[in-house]
Amino acid sequence: MDIIKSIEEKQKRASAQGFNVGDTVKVYFKIVEGKTERIQIYEGVVICKKGSGTRQTFTVRKESYGIGVERVFPMHSPRITKVEIIRPGKVRRAKLYYLRDAIGKNKKVKALVGGNVAAELAARNARADAAAAAQEAEIKKEFLEEHEAESVTDKKKK
Repeated sequence: MDIIKSIEEKQKRASAQGFNVGDTVKVYFKIVEGKTERIQIYEGVVICKKGSGTRQTFTVRKESYGIGVERVFPMHSPRITKVEIIRPGKVRRAKLYYLRDAIGKNKKVKALVGGNVAAELAARNARADAAAAAQEAEIKKEFLEEHEAESVTDKKKK
């Protein structure tokens, strides 16, 4: 079991734990379509967090054209570029499943207000941006190394 835990620890992302249930977030998710990649933004309220370790997931709910849409994201997925907190929420529950049946004003989650909330939110988002930039730089470096290796092998064949 220790081998499995050690492998899982290597796969964890350091910037993954910046938000809580009830927060309104933007999830920047990488979509691969053939050879092209693009980043899709999914904005909504985090209604639950489940699991532990690398198997941890979170569910984001949004309203799209009057219909509620939920999407489950793996917390430590390499496809998640970053998670930006738009508005921290003040909730007293661990799971906000009651939002599925709520209508009108009852769907709103109270915003967390206070002296240090704005500064802490800006700091969290800055850390998420820095982690996303580092991850992107690492991916580009790996791509360049692979590309150079391919060009060397092509020159040897000729």
